[in-house]
Amino acid sequence: MSQAHTAAQAPVMVNGADLPLHCPTSDTPSWNLHPRVFLDITHTGQAKCPYCGTEYHLIPGTEPHGH
Repeated sequence: MSQAHTAAQAPVMVNGADLPLHCPTSDTPSWNLHPRVFLDITHTGQAKCPYCGTEYHLIPGTEPHGH
């Protein structure tokens, strides 16, 4: 998974290994941190962080194991 993006950039694509999904991710630079929030992406296939606006999309065909 790539670094968190601003709302104006392309969505971050995530797979089953990224679940449970949280923002900021471990790849986010320290200057861009906000409180960690867990995002439910398994029901709709997408989620948006309420803090920074980063959009996350589940890669089509991803099977969320154990979620």
